[in-house]
Amino acid sequence: MRLTQYTDYSLRVLLYLGLQEDKKLSNIKDIADAYAISKNHLMKVTHELGKADLIETVRGRNGGIRLAKSPKEINVGDVVLKMEEDFHLVECFNCANNSCVITPACDLRHVLQEAYLAFLGVLKKYTLDDLLQREHPMRSLLHLDEKKE
Repeated sequence: MRLTQYTDYSLRVLLYLGLQEDKKLSNIKDIADAYAISKNHLMKVTHELGKADLIETVRGRNGGIRLAKSPKEINVGDVVLKMEEDFHLVECFNCANNSCVITPACDLRHVLQEAYLAFLGVLKKYTLDDLLQREHPMRSLLHLDEKKE
């Protein structure tokens, strides 16, 4: 299984925001700098996270973004399902464009479907809060401790 860069960045933004002190606003530039990734990509990601009610945006001079829910309420599997465009692992997963002649007799599709469901099943067992239990090493790697001053 492979997640898109879009989903990867979405999860990174949520981790970053989850490490912030309660209700503290962050900005896209700081997140982009912390991860050394494109600010433009993060703008699209944060827009989508906002539409999914995972983050809230505060506009204005002192605005920024923060989690819209508690980290305990943000399920990793749900985030992945919202951010991934599709999970067409192979052609036959896409009914609209499937031209594989062996589809009616092929058991590979069922095996891959089982793997996909197991993958999502594991992700659904975890919340953002579960991923933040070791927050201190991540805080320093993202230079969040330096911003406290």
